[in-house]
Amino acid sequence: MTTEPLADVRDMYMAHTMFRREIGLAPALIRGVADNDVARAAVIADHLRIVDNGLHHHHTAEDKHLWPRLLERDTAQAQPIVAVMEEQHTSIDQLLEAARSGLAQWRTTADATQGEALAATMSLLSERLAEHLAAEEDLALPLISQHITAAEWGQMIADSAGDVTPEQMPLIFGMMAYEADPGTVQDIIAHMPPEVSGIIGDLAAQVFAAHAQQVYGTATPARVGARGEVVL
Repeated sequence: MTTEPLADVRDMYMAHTMFRREIGLAPALIRGVADNDVARAAVIADHLRIVDNGLHHHHTAEDKHLWPRLLERDTAQAQPIVAVMEEQHTSIDQLLEAARSGLAQWRTTADATQGEALAATMSLLSERLAEHLAAEEDLALPLISQHITAAEWGQMIADSAGDVTPEQMPLIFGMMAYEADPGTVQDIIAHMPPEVSGIIGDLAAQVFAAHAQQVYGTATPARVGARGEVVL
């Protein structure tokens, strides 16, 4: 049993809510693009590429930093849970790859038939992702809170940022903080490195509001809540 501080997993719930919302709202965004409106399709495609990149690195970081350590420290309880997590990650990765291919074609044509096929893929991705995130929160996060140290958690969070540039950080954090408890957001900012926390703060909310206005036509898009129930 470690005597080191253990992981504070609250930021995981923030990330999950963001992924539920942005991918859950994607089919309507795609279907709302007029046939041949390539400029609008590019806006939506660029937005979904940011979300896709975040989800890809999020899962890759979990695969690298969390599941092997859980198996080392609590094999009996962790083994079936990790097996489910890895199987779900594989299924989601396949849908993400299909979505990437569909987006690459649709963004240059805004063809309605391609858009409908892409929207159907995103709907299926949203369903699978919702199942996975609920399972992770119910089964894996309690084990992580018991067996993963704060330092190890920090490594995972750092890796989950992937290739996000400093300029993109306010937008990504703003997307995550949009539905989060303000106290939790402030706690997370307080534990960031100074070079990061200094560019987050109020800027994140402002940047996300401007981005949402461009993507959704409103600075306050629909909220989905902790388990994906849309709140208008």
